[in-house]
Amino acid sequence: MFAALVNDGDLAGRRVLDVGSGTGRFAAALSERAKVWGVDQSPEMLDVARSRAPGARFKEASAYALPFKDGWFERSTMWLVVHLLERPRAYTEIRRVLAPGGRIAVATFDPSYFGLFWFRDYFPSMEEIDRARFPTRADFEAELPAAGFPAPTFTRISQRATVTRDVALERIRGRHIATFDLIGEDEYRAGLERAERELPEQVDYRQEWLLAVAEAA
Repeated sequence: MFAALVNDGDLAGRRVLDVGSGTGRFAAALSERAKVWGVDQSPEMLDVARSRAPGARFKEASAYALPFKDGWFERSTMWLVVHLLERPRAYTEIRRVLAPGGRIAVATFDPSYFGLFWFRDYFPSMEEIDRARFPTRADFEAELPAAGFPAPTFTRISQRATVTRDVALERIRGRHIATFDLIGEDEYRAGLERAERELPEQVDYRQEWLLAVAEAA
């Protein structure tokens, strides 16, 4: 998925703004190929990002008020963050800091993923919650042009992955994705107890990615 984002986004050698950079995992990898600036609202995450990605620069800022001049960047990326934002506001602000002909590249989960996610068996309300939060192709096709980008192009990537029972339980106990904060405590406790009883020693699953790319008009 990283290779597809670099290729389709034409990121190599560019001035790239990574919006919602979090702990800097993506920025660290990208900084070996491009000049990267990252923004995030969490100072704690930025502390981790700065230690993880010394080759990138980071600022504490909102996606709706980016601390950069108009047209400052050639490219902008968002990796598994767009579902946390008011997308039209974020796209409009990103368009402001992109030069004409600049490009936005958004990596997110394809909606089909939420019907396959292995968590769904233990936390049934997660599927509906995430389908409502994550954008579809139709959402991208409506929202990006409204913010000053032409119609986006899309790439679908399917990946198979495996985690051990111990890692899977560690993720559940650590509530490692934000959706855990959106389900009820009773559902969480019941799902955790069931997972502790039923999870096999190895969990095989599939991830379905959607990459949307558009050039600034």
